[in-house]
Amino acid sequence: MKIVVIGGTGLIGTKLVSNLRDRGHEVVAASPKSGVNTFTGEGLPETLTGAQVVVDVANAPQWDDKAVLEFFETAGRNLLAAEATAGVRHHIALSIVGADRLPASGYLRAKVAQENLINASKVPFPIVRSTQFFEFVKGIAQSATEGQTVRLSPGMMQPIAADDVAAALTDVAVAEPVNGTIEIAGPEPIRMDEFVRQFLSATGDARKVNTDVHARYFGAELNDQSLVPGSGGKPRLGPTHYKDWLKSSSAQKPA
Repeated sequence: MKIVVIGGTGLIGTKLVSNLRDRGHEVVAASPKSGVNTFTGEGLPETLTGAQVVVDVANAPQWDDKAVLEFFETAGRNLLAAEATAGVRHHIALSIVGADRLPASGYLRAKVAQENLINASKVPFPIVRSTQFFEFVKGIAQSATEGQTVRLSPGMMQPIAADDVAAALTDVAVAEPVNGTIEIAGPEPIRMDEFVRQFLSATGDARKVNTDVHARYFGAELNDQSLVPGSGGKPRLGPTHYKDWLKSSSAQKPA
């Protein structure tokens, strides 16, 4: 089966491409580096010819409110239109748990706009909503750092290892489309301030975490329901525990 992975050279994309090739599929790792640009439409018709499945794990190059919305809406329209023309029968998009619960965040509003385009399209799909990756912890800490203090919300989250995200997407890509939303998360919840505090301790970082209920994440204040799977569903839980990931070499690598 021919599967095209949009964003196939990124953190999740490279793992997903490898997993799918290991299962014997013909996989195209599509990105601007390979001449495929969903925002401009460049390379899409040629790349999607003969493809049965498309997995979109691409991210926006700029995250200010206007630019990120324009990216996800334009890229989404271009990709879905090209898929319909090519006869693609399964579209998978990676989104974010809680995106629709944080309208104050321009980035998350843009992800919801992307989801709305998929829901309105004629291409069979699921949307896979993931919680934050363990690999994002370094960036979360950096974005909240002021001097030697890291100011973070105590909002609850349930982060997941990138390997487990890729494994879930692999299974979804080779299954039948469900035309709905699938949630994936890590095996246990943790508060965001503690998530970063444990990382700093494990890596010998001298910065101190300051807990602040008003600290923003992607421009929005958090509560204990913002970033965890919805109570009504049954999310797929990754097997990797955060404490074990912190002991691994992956914790030392940039996301």
